[in-house]
Amino acid sequence: MLQTTELTARFGGHVAVNAVSCTFAPGTLTAIVGPNGAGKTTYFNLISGQLQASSGSVMLNGRDLSSLSASARTRAGLGRAFQLTNLFPNLPVLENVRLAVQATRQGPHRHGLNLWSIWSDHQALTRRAEEILATVAMTDRQKMPVASLPHGDQRKLEVALLMALESQVFMFDEPTAGMSADEAPVILNLIRQLKQDKRKTILLVEHKMDVVRELADRIIVLHNGTLVADGEPAEVIASPVVQEAYLGVAREAA
Repeated sequence: MLQTTELTARFGGHVAVNAVSCTFAPGTLTAIVGPNGAGKTTYFNLISGQLQASSGSVMLNGRDLSSLSASARTRAGLGRAFQLTNLFPNLPVLENVRLAVQATRQGPHRHGLNLWSIWSDHQALTRRAEEILATVAMTDRQKMPVASLPHGDQRKLEVALLMALESQVFMFDEPTAGMSADEAPVILNLIRQLKQDKRKTILLVEHKMDVVRELADRIIVLHNGTLVADGEPAEVIASPVVQEAYLGVAREAA
C-alpha cells in the first residue's frame, strides 16, 4: 500500500503540490491527470524521491520513505519510469537488465573471491535478465547497444528494468510520449500485462484521455497543485470540475 499524506512542494512563494493525501492499493492502476503545470510530474518526483518534500510524508507498506534518497526508495520497491529514458546508453540491452537484476539479489557477486561461484551466480543473473527480455519481446535486441535502439524500444527496456528491480509500485510518466503510432501500442500492452499482477500498484501520468479511459481503474485530478477529483474514470471525467479544469469546458456549459 502506497500512501501520501499532506504531501507538499513549495518553491519560494509558489506551491507546486499542495497537501495532497492519497492512498494507492495493490491491484489498481491510478491515472493522474490535469492541465499542464498542474503538479503531476512534481507529485511523482516527491513520491519517488527525485524531489524532497517541503512537508508531508510518503509511506509504503507502513514504512516511512520520506527521508530516503531516490535510490533507497527504488530499493524499497518504488519503480519510476521517466518521460525521457534513463538507461546506460553505451551498454548492451542484456547488460542493462542484468545489472538491474543484480542490484536486487544477494549472492557471490557481492562478496568473496571464489571465481567459480561468482561465474555461476553471473550465469543465474543473466538467465533471469534473458527471461525478462523475452517478456517484453526484446530477445532479438539483447546484444545491441542501448543507444542504437529506437525510442519505442528504449521505453520497453525501461519497463524491463522496473520488472528486474522487482518493484512493488510502477510509476509511468507519460509512457507513450515521443512514440510513433506504431510504437505506442507496444508499451501500452506491457502496462496491460503488469496490471494482471494484482500484487502491483501502478501510477500513470497521461494526457491521452483514450488511454486513461481504457487502462485506469481510478483517476485523480490535480489542478494548481491541489487534488480536485478522485474516483472511477467515468464519474471523474464527467464531473464539472474536471470538465472545467482539465478539458477546458466552462462550468456553466458542463
